[in-house]
Amino acid sequence: MSNNIHFIDKDWSVLNKLVAENNYSKLIVLVDSNTLQHCLPLFNPVLEREFQVIEVEAGEASKDLEICAHIWQEFSEEAADRHALLINLGGGVVSDLGGFIASIYKRGISFIHIPTSLLAMVDASIGGKCGIDFLGFKNQLGSFSQAKAILIHPPFLATLANDEMLSGMAEMLKHGLIADKKHWQSLVDLDHIDLLNHSEIIKASINIKSIIVEADPFEKGERKKLNFGHTIGHAIESYFMAKDKAIKHGFAIAAGIMCESFLSFKLGLLQQNEFEEINKVLRAKYQQLVFSKAEFSSILIYMQQDKKNAKGKNQFTLLHGIGNAVINQQVDEDLIVESLVYYCDSEY
Repeated sequence: MSNNIHFIDKDWSVLNKLVAENNYSKLIVLVDSNTLQHCLPLFNPVLEREFQVIEVEAGEASKDLEICAHIWQEFSEEAADRHALLINLGGGVVSDLGGFIASIYKRGISFIHIPTSLLAMVDASIGGKCGIDFLGFKNQLGSFSQAKAILIHPPFLATLANDEMLSGMAEMLKHGLIADKKHWQSLVDLDHIDLLNHSEIIKASINIKSIIVEADPFEKGERKKLNFGHTIGHAIESYFMAKDKAIKHGFAIAAGIMCESFLSFKLGLLQQNEFEEINKVLRAKYQQLVFSKAEFSSILIYMQQDKKNAKGKNQFTLLHGIGNAVINQQVDEDLIVESLVYYCDSEY
């Protein structure tokens, strides 16, 4: 696991030491409307310096250029200079948004992630990807910028609703599918609520992602494995967002995993028994997202704007057996449509 990732129970000395050693000119804490209420009161007593709080609305809609401009304006009005520190206290949206804001302001200021959701702990806060949505498409504007530190405080998970835990679990399942069959098997029969008592499984998931991104920080090769489930998953998520029916990221990724497992099977990369195992597990854990065959063309349009595309072609990461992934796989549109048909017709 990366040496800038720290698990914290009650002792926050690593945070206060980092702040003191770097002598930051100003501390700003970015929260959303949920973490303002549920997490900031737990965080207030542990930081030994005064700080300013900036709040955004909870939800994907806050990953927006206008929101960024508003926050940058607040930075300027508060005379935040290049030696300020931004602390991102929140889930995936706060991590993505805060990292992007910090990476751009005055050509980059330091930031720390304190992820409060399972999704942010195992995925969004790890690896240096920062970004916002643009013109309705997921993560179209972004940068690679590493957090000064990532502080994982598992007690924050107790503040989450069940669907937030389940959303984060989708990324953990993906980690097992692409890189570690034993990790997949440890999650198959585990209820998402039980993760509150299994921090070692959360650590294992973080470790899988950390190893991958450290080997390929700018996504030139190996890191692309983490995109499994996300080509179709992001398109579905963007489509629902455009209809003002936003869904949890992990629920979209679960659907994407089912579809892209289908592609892996149809292309002869995944054995039928493994394909059936994956879909049995996901059907048991996640409700089916409801969309019709008439909506497929709209979902395909969102796929055309996927940032992973090359020369107008979708670049899929697919499974070559549970625990192994292959990158840069091009798939015909007819087969993509067939995967969506399979998903919609699956019995739950």
